[in-house]
Amino acid sequence: MVLGGLVGALFSLLNGIAGRRTRPNVNRTRPYECGLPSEIQRGFRFGISFYLIAMLFILFDIEVIFLFPIAVQLRAFGGFALGETVTFVILLMVAFVYVWRRGALEWK
Repeated sequence: MVLGGLVGALFSLLNGIAGRRTRPNVNRTRPYECGLPSEIQRGFRFGISFYLIAMLFILFDIEVIFLFPIAVQLRAFGGFALGETVTFVILLMVAFVYVWRRGALEWK
């Protein structure tokens, strides 16, 4: 922990000494978040594509979490686990192709 703190402090010090100085201007001081300027009114509604992409990312990310333990200990689980994993990946690919064909991955 001490070494990590020292490295962080050293990099911060070097950045302060050797870093480029820029003048603040209007565009740099304005808040900007998630790809949208902050002037968006409170009643602004996001398109459904934002939520679809987020849900699909979470879905496919969780799938990888389920595959990791089997990949690490495949010999201990045996052939049955390999068959189940192949079936799982095939079903995952079918779902991916379905979502892709429906146009959910296209940014609108």
